[in-house]
Amino acid sequence: MKRHLPAHVYDKKGVLYFQRRGQKTTRMQHQPGTKEFALEYAALMNGAQPVVQTGKTFSALIASYIGSQRYRKLAPRTGRDYDKVLDWAKAKLGPLPVANMQRKDVIRARDANAETVRFANYIVQVLRILMEHAVDIGWRQDNPAKGVSLLKADTAPREAWPVDKIEAFRTAADGRARLIFELCLGTGQRIGDVLKMRWSDIEGDGIKVTQGKTGAVLWVPFTPQLREVLASTQKVGVTICAWGRGKPTSYRGAADMVMSVRREIGAEAYDLHGLRYSAAAELAALGCSDELIMAVTGHATSAMVRKYAGPARQVARAKEAQSKRN
Repeated sequence: MKRHLPAHVYDKKGVLYFQRRGQKTTRMQHQPGTKEFALEYAALMNGAQPVVQTGKTFSALIASYIGSQRYRKLAPRTGRDYDKVLDWAKAKLGPLPVANMQRKDVIRARDANAETVRFANYIVQVLRILMEHAVDIGWRQDNPAKGVSLLKADTAPREAWPVDKIEAFRTAADGRARLIFELCLGTGQRIGDVLKMRWSDIEGDGIKVTQGKTGAVLWVPFTPQLREVLASTQKVGVTICAWGRGKPTSYRGAADMVMSVRREIGAEAYDLHGLRYSAAAELAALGCSDELIMAVTGHATSAMVRKYAGPARQVARAKEAQSKRN
């Protein structure tokens, strides 16, 4: 397969590094195809060391943050998301003084990217963290991004799958679509973590999960439905959801397979992540405490569990209350 990067440049989880024997590995600051990248690459090929920022600019602040314990502690997935905004900040704000940023600048940056709400909100969140780092290292006395509100997506809130749609999916689906569905619902994990599950992760009557977003390590017992599906699934690769000659299933492939069944049963409004809501809702309806639900889903706070499980708890409590009137 032909490399799309020049010699000695390697892409490691979305971050470019220059590696050549006899030279220190260097993280590259610019993107391929730009004039800046060409100049940076030429300098490194000639043995030049990266220029250390001496002024209190955003480029220097970003470099300092990347070298900090706070950045190193990020979960891999979170780090990749942050890197996208850090690259944006470097391109847009790099030579500008950190001390000059005001609250209105953060809001302007957010609103200028409002077409993609998720990225616009990440800009606010990452700038908030960068400014907090600036306070920590004595470059600022305040954090102008603190308190800046996030944008709300113009979409309906995600909901747990209704019981009838869950049963309809089980009736209509087979193969990998059913396997992915039962793994998401049965373990209560995010689709990214489900697709990474390996046969070797199965321990006893459950599976060991290391969450990509939080780094939390869990052991989750199987539900009867998941146990049954796993027993009938052929092992064709390292990952449980592998296909063909052992190729891992991609997120897009999983989403498309499940969507095909969702259309068939009229469940377009309920997505893969909604199954995580459903798992919490099922446990809540059975009377499980926040602590018990968190042991399965891996949530770090009760607040998120209450968001997932609240409606199911309300129904269960309403039924209990009304039963006393009979």
